[in-house]
Amino acid sequence: MATTLYICYFGMREPLVQTQVLPYLRELRKSEKGEADSIFPIGVSLLTFEPSWGAQDVAEFAAIREKLSAEGIEWEWLPYHKRPSAIATAWDILRGTIRVWRMDRREAYDVFHCRSHVPAVMAAAARKLMRRKPKILFDIRGFFPEESVDAGIWPENGAIFRAAKCVERGLMKESDGFVVLTEKAREILFPESAPTGFDKRGRPVEVIPCCVDFDRRFSGDPVGERARVREELGLKDRQVIVHVGSLGGSYLSAEIADLMAAARLRRPDVFCLFLTQSDPGIIEPLLIERGFSKGDYFIGRVPPTDIEGYLYASDIGLSILKATFGTQSRSPTKIPEYLACGLPIIANAGVGDVDKLITENGVGALLMEFSPEGYPEAHNAIERLGDVSDVCRETAAREFGLESVGGQRYRSIYSKLIR
Repeated sequence: MATTLYICYFGMREPLVQTQVLPYLRELRKSEKGEADSIFPIGVSLLTFEPSWGAQDVAEFAAIREKLSAEGIEWEWLPYHKRPSAIATAWDILRGTIRVWRMDRREAYDVFHCRSHVPAVMAAAARKLMRRKPKILFDIRGFFPEESVDAGIWPENGAIFRAAKCVERGLMKESDGFVVLTEKAREILFPESAPTGFDKRGRPVEVIPCCVDFDRRFSGDPVGERARVREELGLKDRQVIVHVGSLGGSYLSAEIADLMAAARLRRPDVFCLFLTQSDPGIIEPLLIERGFSKGDYFIGRVPPTDIEGYLYASDIGLSILKATFGTQSRSPTKIPEYLACGLPIIANAGVGDVDKLITENGVGALLMEFSPEGYPEAHNAIERLGDVSDVCRETAAREFGLESVGGQRYRSIYSKLIR
């Protein structure tokens, strides 16, 4: 049986791992129907970095490990260190490199699957210590150095940024295959791969956007869930505009508040829903400045299992972030989640493949400029669409289905790497 070690620099309990890591690993564990010489199912090991790991977590981690093992996924973890940032990350890379090397001595993996840059450094460093050379699949996810500048974490063209770009160039040379999230990212990094699926050196390249597992999520009762959550929040017939995910950094909080305020001028009953783990203090003062009162918004985190109900209770989904070189590589997870719940989207132009998705499928409106004229026009465009809930769901299934898109493309690139 072929085997892979998936290295992820996030913790098991983070929503991203639950929705954008484990579902793909389950796809790799599936047998391939009608293929006698198939490499599937693949033996899967997972290495994560846990921000909370102590005596209080032992029982929970043991239960998670047992559940994953029953699914054919063997899980190991290391503690994640946050501060001081550069030193903490360097320490995690060192420990991760040693753990990857030790795990490979035991399991002899065929592929190191690296989710973004830091895991790729661990895999590349560990492989230097080995006689046998597992393939490195660099799952790029985003333009990490540029995104760190966009978010205000690193100064533009500073020493850390330049060092990160140097490391990135080395990883691009070391890797044996690549996954990117958008066609825009492919055009920038591997334009020659669009017609062939391979880069100039014959290495496989796949575009795999953030997908949705429709067997496990977004398969409930939309009407019933909408009524339940609206009653819980006391919304009645109010128009609900929702933002899911982070605030601050690359996410334009002032512009989001302006867009919601423009909606309120049209419909005074507008309700603002923020499902976020970010500090409410990032957005709440901005809403209050624009005339919203406590009864006009909800800001907070909800369990991942409850997000579906809150989205069914909403009317419009927002995806507003800086349009930069870095965000050409972005495939916002919230987009397929909105569509799967039948929500039309308002998104600003210039981010990943979102422009093409909205315009070609008629599932929302592009915000062309952050201005007093641009905000109402986006709302006008949504109104002109009418009820597109069925179109949204069909688009989600076609463009972001876990099995039909994500699973199929991951299995394709594994086949090319291992055969």
